Amino acid sequence: MYQDELLNWGVAQLRDLPWRRTRDPWAVLVSEVMLQQTQVERVIPRWLALLEAFPTPAACAAAPLGDVLRLWQGLGYPRRARNLHAAAQSITELGGFPTSLDGLLALAGVGAYTARAVLAFAFEADAAVVDTNIARVFARFAGERLTAKQVQAAADAALPHGEAWAWNQCLMDLGAVLCRPLGPRCDECPLRPGCAWNGGRDERVDPAIGSAGVSGRQSRFEGSDRQGRGRLIKALGLAPVHGGDLSVAMGWPGQYERATRVAATLVADRLVVRAADVYRLP
Repeated sequence: MYQDELLNWGVAQLRDLPWRRTRDPWAVLVSEVMLQQTQVERVIPRWLALLEAFPTPAACAAAPLGDVLRLWQGLGYPRRARNLHAAAQSITELGGFPTSLDGLLALAGVGAYTARAVLAFAFEADAAVVDTNIARVFARFAGERLTAKQVQAAADAALPHGEAWAWNQCLMDLGAVLCRPLGPRCDECPLRPGCAWNGGRDERVDPAIGSAGVSGRQSRFEGSDRQGRGRLIKALGLAPVHGGDLSVAMGWPGQYERATRVAATLVADRLVVRAADVYRLP
């Protein structure tokens, strides 16, 4: 897959992202967990703030989950914060960061992508990373929809030995900057000579659509239960909330049954604690 062409294109113009300036596995893990389903621009200030508060896994592990949730505000999907806190506790108990794929996969909330990202970006090990941008690149390059197993196999085969850090970063930037979901800039792509799809010029449907790992549209956020969950966690970051005030805290005045139901999901997820009809962060 045109390794030299991609590296020559990408290394010279990598996006300047703060987590690319470190090889600290904790900092890399925090960035990867935060970047799941969240835009880079929203992540940067939260990443800096969380690492200032918790510069090591031990510092995070020693803090109450509620403190981590307060710093997580604005990123959404708070289960990620809970999993990060649990991962920090495991790393601390182990006495150090796992350096193998299996060891990383054993951490809470760490899946195949995140484990390989830590290997490649913190330890510079030969690990091929597949995120939504990279999956789109491989599907288009192959000119066909790919399963998760197929796209990982293609990524593994294309990885140049000893270049995992730069290779994966360049592939990510290719998908984010040129091989975009809409309006791909194929004329500027270093992989164009071998790309089977080539911007749809063969009149086939975009093979990235329906391929494993390629994200689709998120469900509507405004007015959703997910929005209510976020509002309640934000309110609880300031003070406990009585059960009778849940609907107001969630922005749904008078919708008591819905507010109680949604709050119960947060309790079930261990993101909120309820005692005597008063809700608070753990």
